[in-house]
Amino acid sequence: MSSLEDLSSVLTKTVENTGPAVVRIDARRRFPATGFVWSKDGLIVTASHVIRRDGRIGIGLEDGKELEGQLIGRDPSTDLALIKVDATGLAKLEEAVEENVKVGNLVLALGRPGKSVQATLGVISALGSAWRTRHGGQADKYIQTDVLMYPGFSGGPLVTASGALVGLNSSALMHGASITLPTSTITRVINALQQYGRVRRGYLGVSTQVVHLQEDVREELGQKSGLLIVAVETGSPADEGGLTIGDTIVQMGSTTIRRHDDLLAELMRSEIDAKVPVTIVRGGEVQTLNVKIGQQD
Repeated sequence: MSSLEDLSSVLTKTVENTGPAVVRIDARRRFPATGFVWSKDGLIVTASHVIRRDGRIGIGLEDGKELEGQLIGRDPSTDLALIKVDATGLAKLEEAVEENVKVGNLVLALGRPGKSVQATLGVISALGSAWRTRHGGQADKYIQTDVLMYPGFSGGPLVTASGALVGLNSSALMHGASITLPTSTITRVINALQQYGRVRRGYLGVSTQVVHLQEDVREELGQKSGLLIVAVETGSPADEGGLTIGDTIVQMGSTTIRRHDDLLAELMRSEIDAKVPVTIVRGGEVQTLNVKIGQQD
């Protein structure tokens, strides 16, 4: 048997093995979309933008069984939604080891817009650090592939050649590119949706702009820029925590703050109502204030 035939057999087996975890999502008028089993006791993950109605969400399984799903919550900023069905013992995908996911890896995008599972083959073309979606959501890693996203594939899984889950495919996160949300982001968002029905985001109540630090401060901190506070909302967590106009935020918690995305990412991670050390430059001196994180409405 040739190497190509061997590869073909491996990929075919992968689709057969992972197919039971891939489900059809009927929650919009047009073409159905795809989701996949997140837990064996009936949690289904899909893309938020394919859910056009909160009730009567149809879920189609591998064996042809049709179930009705209940929307637990959604986060449009990361294009994730969580659905619950009354079922147990569902097939679940194993997660890929993050360190083993590399540029050049062969991957399969799986979809079930109809009764049978579909697949398309590609490679991971780019990996990057944390980034913010065009809707303001924070993704833990940037994953781009060259897989062709057929109609109805949004919300489906991206898996390795051996069938391990890399993330969720979405056509709504970035124009003109196939983007996959990593499992770390899915886990964080789904945990929040389970607990609160939505993603709670930390809030300070400041307006900022990126500025270059003075040379002596730059040498002391080992960073070139920070966020200058240009406005503070009255009664906000920042106001109550002692932050004022003219302060430059350079660190929050253990995160160095150089630009707006650094601050937004840290607020996403911060626990609501928890006090977090915020390091600032005030009058040329570095000092730290403890600020209680609020919740964004």
